[in-house]
Amino acid sequence: MAKARARHILVESREKCEEIKVQIANGTDFAEMAKQHSQCPSGQQGGDLGEFSPGQMVKEFDQVVFSEEVGKVHGPVQTQFGYHLIEITKRSE
Repeated sequence: MAKARARHILVESREKCEEIKVQIANGTDFAEMAKQHSQCPSGQQGGDLGEFSPGQMVKEFDQVVFSEEVGKVHGPVQTQFGYHLIEITKRSE
């Protein structure tokens, strides 16, 4: 079964999500941005969600993690929790 490891930053607005994505693209550390801005408890661990399988996260999150490029920051991705930036750090089939 496929497994992935990812980290994310959860914020309440698309605009905030896009601002943070630009800062990361310009060299700001993803983990630092997660600690400063993420509304998810995982923010304190730099946004790290650990390893998980398909179906363990909400559908919109799963679609990105199990189909998009590893090592890139994806988003904004909207879920019922807010807007996410997602970095897939590892994936196995």
